[in-house]
Amino acid sequence: MITNTELEYKGNLFPSQITSHKKEVDKITFYTKNNVALQISFLRDSVLRFRYAAEQDFETDFSYAICDDATYGYNYLGIEEKEDHFTMHTSKLEVRVSKKDLRLAILDLDGNILNEDELGFHWEESYHYGGNIVKMSKFSQESESFYGMGDKPSQLNLRGKRIENWVTDQFAYSKDQDPLYKSVPFYIGMHHDTAYGIFFDNTFKTHFDFCNERRNITSFWADGGEMNYYFIYGPSVAEVVVGYTDLTGKPELPPLWTLGFHQCKWSYYPESKVKEVTNKFRELQIPCDAIYLDIDYMDGFRCFTWNKDYFPDPKRMVAELAEDGFKTIVIIDPGIKIDKDYWVYKEAVENDYFCKRADGPYMKGKVWPGECNFPDFTNPKVREWWSGLYKELIADIGVKGVWNDMNEPAVMEVPGKTFPDDVRHNYEGNFCSHRKAHNIYGMQMARATYEGLKKYSFPKRPFVITRAAYSGTQRYTSSWTGDNVATWEHLWIANVQVLRMAMSGMSFTGSDIGGFAEQPSGELFARWIQLGVFHPFCRVHSSGDHGNQEPWSFDDEVTNITRKFIELRYQLLPYLYTMFYDYTENGIPMLKSLVYFDQEDPHTHYRNDEFIFGNQILVCPILEPNSKGRRMYIPRGNWYNYWGGEVSKGGKECWVEADIDKIPIFIKEGAIIPKYPVQQYVGEKEIEELTLDVYYKLGKEESNVFEDAGDGYDYKKGRYSLRTFKLTGKENQLIIQQFKEGKYETPYDCFKINLIGLPFKIHAVEIDNVEILMEEVMINGDGNMTIQKEFTQLHIKGF
Repeated sequence: MITNTELEYKGNLFPSQITSHKKEVDKITFYTKNNVALQISFLRDSVLRFRYAAEQDFETDFSYAICDDATYGYNYLGIEEKEDHFTMHTSKLEVRVSKKDLRLAILDLDGNILNEDELGFHWEESYHYGGNIVKMSKFSQESESFYGMGDKPSQLNLRGKRIENWVTDQFAYSKDQDPLYKSVPFYIGMHHDTAYGIFFDNTFKTHFDFCNERRNITSFWADGGEMNYYFIYGPSVAEVVVGYTDLTGKPELPPLWTLGFHQCKWSYYPESKVKEVTNKFRELQIPCDAIYLDIDYMDGFRCFTWNKDYFPDPKRMVAELAEDGFKTIVIIDPGIKIDKDYWVYKEAVENDYFCKRADGPYMKGKVWPGECNFPDFTNPKVREWWSGLYKELIADIGVKGVWNDMNEPAVMEVPGKTFPDDVRHNYEGNFCSHRKAHNIYGMQMARATYEGLKKYSFPKRPFVITRAAYSGTQRYTSSWTGDNVATWEHLWIANVQVLRMAMSGMSFTGSDIGGFAEQPSGELFARWIQLGVFHPFCRVHSSGDHGNQEPWSFDDEVTNITRKFIELRYQLLPYLYTMFYDYTENGIPMLKSLVYFDQEDPHTHYRNDEFIFGNQILVCPILEPNSKGRRMYIPRGNWYNYWGGEVSKGGKECWVEADIDKIPIFIKEGAIIPKYPVQQYVGEKEIEELTLDVYYKLGKEESNVFEDAGDGYDYKKGRYSLRTFKLTGKENQLIIQQFKEGKYETPYDCFKINLIGLPFKIHAVEIDNVEILMEEVMINGDGNMTIQKEFTQLHIKGF
């Protein structure tokens, strides 16, 4: 039993009674008798921030995670003092603060508890390091579910799990292993069909317990720093994710080619091997846009150098690959080889840019080049220097993207596989130890890389991929899920990780298709490709230790299946690009787990496999060998089987056939899916017409198509095309209205319209209220027609 006189329980300290409070414009601060302060900031009517200071002294208010462009502003804020608590209202939430001990309850305006403190804020002095271990515990509501938390390889619903965030190089990790490569201290709680989010913005090692230690208690704590968290109200899961993504930032649109297929291996060298692989793609007519060079392209693994024995003329090679449609991506790691004759090392030493140990010497650790020092990317001057190192690679040689690896930071042959705790960092002038900076080290390296590529790629857009990340990293880079394994279990893990990352604000993510470690069977590779083409970042990557993982490395059947699904991805590029536009503009994740898509259906709360690709395509991977199909859950509504066209009524589990050359794909009724012709790489062909697959619905549905030049920044000046199609289906009619905004003129003049599921025979077609002869729209008996793109209304009449 905790009392105000004891204020201590099992070594933990607690706030005492409120003695005063102060209201500023958007902040209310409460002070207690034992010098604890609670500051509540009202960022929006549905977004609140809670900061606690154990001795009334708040830390410098700085965050790497929070975006400068986050939305702020509320409609109403009122405070009222009651007998035993204070009450604050916005237009969406009520917050109650106990006068006795600062414990909180957050309610909706109907008086329903959304989130309530159990012990609330408490802390424990850290005698070993100084400062406090800060803690928070809350009641779990009835049947509450928990989602989010980044790349955790567990079932989507985290109830019953205990996890931590400490960015770790975890080669060949397994299901439920923790921690991994990313720290995303954000979760979504959902109960009684209502969702909220909590983002614990603390870069120390953080811990989360979702009813593991105590059945109905959720808690989170950090090994140092502040108890500083944001509460984001839904009530839908979608609104929580969008709110969190607005807070931590949205990316720019990537170049369209980055959404194509990428091929990678450790390692493609020498130049003749690179050309052999790229030539084979073109020979077999398997689309591919990017080829990767791993650490062996460097001179002795020294970053920003080339091994001239393997690559005698990099600029020529990169140009020749570009002529064949391949963009070259190179790896850059943070470890800089200790070598007095190495220009990068000399510059860093001359300017004192390396991380130091507590007693003064540079942090030294072994990675691929041998003994290395490591730049302090938390220092703005170091990031500026690092960004400038990319000039030769990008501006002179013509490399199109950079892959940052080993940036946890990974260190070989030491306990913990990373820097010691006593390493010091600048942290934007808020000097600190590695305990605080570890989780954001890789993020800040990726940020510096992004800034360099943006500078030297201009007027084109940059492309960066990172392994390590913290909340907000999506502003700078794409990501992948790290060194996985060629097993069926890892196929399941890959899907769950990418879905969880999308719910955690980081949509531009994929896995190493086929598995990085070990060798997949042809069947496993085929099933992984079938899934991977529906992940936002699509790349095959392998260690090469056990064989090759190019599409032709197996038998002809697997090669043909691989080609078929990569071609499908290239057809769906306008749909995928539109998904990305929605993500960059509105923070809407590109992939949606079923609980995101329909949280009111309790059957979705524990589904892991099925997901919505964009807004209107349902995908479910095949996750077991020798499968001829699988049972899957189809969400509520009517869905067309992509392969056969038959309609399934959702809201139930059913058997779906899917032999080795298919996986379950369903299209939401009423959807209009845009498609390009198959290309071997983005930009190979002039797009002469846009295909629109129109799926009939008795009722209404809306679809969008976003297009621009595919690269560059003209889209920010209004030179884009955003088409909105509003479909209305009636018993004997189909009406499609088109609304367009933006100044970009697409290169095609016509739409090829495929009408799917039409329940009537066509007897008349009107375009903008003018009846058109059947021969003019080229109806050919199979439901297809071609019409000019600039129509306002297409009216198809039947009998």
